[in-house]
Amino acid sequence: MSNLNKSALKVARSRERMRAAGLRPVQFWVPDTRSQSYADALRLQCLALKEDPAETDVLGMTTEAVGLIEGWQ
Repeated sequence: MSNLNKSALKVARSRERMRAAGLRPVQFWVPDTRSQSYADALRLQCLALKEDPAETDVLGMTTEAVGLIEGWQ
């Protein structure tokens, strides 16, 4: 049996165990954070928020919320 077949069998067994435990597979597509186009878009969004009062408020609330959660630094 080739390594590919062994790997496929291992994955199939793992999926069967997960299904038996009441779980199901879900696939998520997310932006590729390694791409230059992602970095460019993020930079533009950050520049658009620069010195925006709403951003300052949200960052303040986020910082405060993190401080309220035990064990988070």
